[in-house]
Amino acid sequence: MATKTLHAVDYLAKPEKSPPQAVCAVYGDDAFLRRQALLKLREAVLGGDEGDFSLSSFEGRSAQWRDVLDDLSTIAMFGGGKRLVIVEEADEFVSQHRAELEDYVARPARSGVLVLDLKSFPSNTRLYKAVAAEGLAVDCGAPSGAALVKWLGAWARQMHQVELAQAAAEMLVEMIGPELGLIDQELAKLALLAGADKKITPEMVGQSVGGWRAKTTWEMLDAALAGNAREAMMQLDRLLGSGETPVGLLGQISASLRRFAAATRLILQAEAAGRRIALRTALEQAGIRSFVLQKAEQQLRRLGRERGEQLYGWLLQADLDLKGASAMPPRLILERLIVRLSAAKEAVVG
Repeated sequence: MATKTLHAVDYLAKPEKSPPQAVCAVYGDDAFLRRQALLKLREAVLGGDEGDFSLSSFEGRSAQWRDVLDDLSTIAMFGGGKRLVIVEEADEFVSQHRAELEDYVARPARSGVLVLDLKSFPSNTRLYKAVAAEGLAVDCGAPSGAALVKWLGAWARQMHQVELAQAAAEMLVEMIGPELGLIDQELAKLALLAGADKKITPEMVGQSVGGWRAKTTWEMLDAALAGNAREAMMQLDRLLGSGETPVGLLGQISASLRRFAAATRLILQAEAAGRRIALRTALEQAGIRSFVLQKAEQQLRRLGRERGEQLYGWLLQADLDLKGASAMPPRLILERLIVRLSAAKEAVVG
C-alpha cells in the first residue's frame, strides 16, 4: 500500500486531501507545526464544539495502553462520529507500548482515531512503516532556507489574508530565527497594521517586529563580536529573564553568524584556487545586506580566519547541545558561544 507520509506544510495547505486515518502520527521538532496539525486533525474528526465530548487526551509519560484502548473502543457521544484520542508528548508512551501499537495499527478499532504527538518518529521502525502505510504520518520538521520563506508567504495568505513580500519574509526569519510560532505571532500583529492593499513590506517588519527584545538580541551579538563579553552576558541575562528561550535566541543570532561563516569559506576557497576575493565582496555574496556591510567587515576582521572557519561547527554543536546532546545548562551553552566570539583577536580574514 502506498504510504501517506507528508510534510506538515503540505498537509496544512490542503488538509481535506489527507483525511484522518485510524492511527495518525504528528511528529517533528517544530512544536508550532505539530500544534497546527493536531488542530486540523481535531477539526476533521470532531467538527464543531459538540465534538469535544468525543475527545480524550492523555499525557504520554503517564498514559497506560489499556486506558487509551478503552477510550478508542468507546462509541462517540455526539453526532454518530468517531472518538478522537490524542496522546500528547507520546515518545515515552511509544517506547513502552510499541508492540501493542504495532498490533493496533494492523487491527484498529472502528470507533476511534488515535493520534500520537511525537518529537521523534524514526523511519526505520516497524511502527513508523505501519503508520505510514496504513494510517497518516505528518512530518512536522521546520522548513528552512528558501522553503521557509516560501511557506511564510503562503501561510500569511492562508491564515492572515495578507501578502507578505519575500524580502519581508526573509527579514522576519533573520530577526526572529526559525521559530514558526513566534513568526506567526508577529504576522498576526503585522496583519492588523496592513493597509487597504493588505501587503506587508520590509519597512513594516523593520519598524514593528521584535521590539526591544530583537534590538537587545542584536546588541548582545554586536557586543560579543566587539570583544565585550561582559556586556554580551548582561544582554543575555536580560533576554532570558524576559522569557526568551535559549533555542529561540540561538536561532536569531545563527543567521548572521552563518553568513560570516559562508564569507570566510568563500575567501578560503578563492585562496585555494589561487585567487583573491575582497572581504566586502565575500560578505555580499554570503547575503549580508548593504546597510550593515561596513559593520560586518569590522566584525569579521576582528573575529578572524580561524574562528570564521569554526562558526558552522560551533553553531551545530550549540544547537545539538540545546536539544539534549549535552547535560550542560542551556544558559551555559549560550555563554560558551559568547566567550568564543568575544575572545581576543586571531588571524585577520581578508
